[in-house]
Amino acid sequence: MKITLITVGKIKERYLEQAIEEYRKRLSRYCKLEILQTADEKTPEGASAALEEQIKEKEGERILALIKEGTFVIALAIEGKMLSSEELAETIDNLGVKGVSQIVFIIGGSLGLSKRVLDRADYRLSFSRMTFPHQLMRVILLEQIYRSYRIITGQPYHK
Repeated sequence: MKITLITVGKIKERYLEQAIEEYRKRLSRYCKLEILQTADEKTPEGASAALEEQIKEKEGERILALIKEGTFVIALAIEGKMLSSEELAETIDNLGVKGVSQIVFIIGGSLGLSKRVLDRADYRLSFSRMTFPHQLMRVILLEQIYRSYRIITGQPYHK
């Protein structure tokens, strides 16, 4: 299985880069991992709702350009479905059984995802009703993907 993360913006903190690299290494025995970053738009202080929509649309266009035909797309969205770690593992496993060879996870920028990106998604996943920094969300998502593969393969992983 190929797992692709499409993310908006660059990682700015060294400790987050190190955590991402650690999970990239751990996941290498279970799947082929690709992380694609697209530029984020600068949001001026006190931006209007219309300007924020324009920014999400620009970022969304960049995201959509990176999605290959035939991939299963999971968008991280606060209004998505919340799953347990076991349910996420089951979802990933079931997709593989159904012949899906590539799953794309999308993490938006600080304003979230455009409607076009959300409409393109095959599934909307929420980690919480809380908002997390999009840079930190990469680490959290990679950890959960790694945990999913440990669950799928019956290997121990603390609960």
